[in-house]
Amino acid sequence: MARAATTTDAFNAVAEPRRRQILDVLARGERSVTDLVAALDLAQPQVSKHLKVLHEVGLVAVREDGRRRLYRLEGRGLKPIHDWVAGFARHWEDRFGALDAVLAEITGETDGNDHEG
Repeated sequence: MARAATTTDAFNAVAEPRRRQILDVLARGERSVTDLVAALDLAQPQVSKHLKVLHEVGLVAVREDGRRRLYRLEGRGLKPIHDWVAGFARHWEDRFGALDAVLAEITGETDGNDHEG
C-alpha cells in the first residue's frame, strides 16, 4: 500500500529518487511518457505512477497533443523547496565567506590594504 504522504507536498514527492530523475529530464523540456520511459529505462507503468504523484503536488503540468500527453516541469511547485533551501544557502555563503578569510590569513594573502613601506 502506497504511503499517502508522498502525494501531500513537493518535499515528500521529491524524496523518491525516480521522481527526481523525472524532474531532471523534464527540466530540459517537455516530454511524453514514451520519451521518459526511454530516457530513464523504466517501465511505462512506473513512469506513469510517478508522473501522477508529481502532477498531484503541482510539480509537473500536462497537456494533450492528439493522443499523446506531454509533461513539463512546473516551476511554481518547486517554490516551497527553493524557499527552504535558500535559508541554508545563506548560511553556507556566510560560512564560506568566513572560510575564505581564514584561508587568506593562512596563505598570507591580503586585500591590498596592508602595505609595508
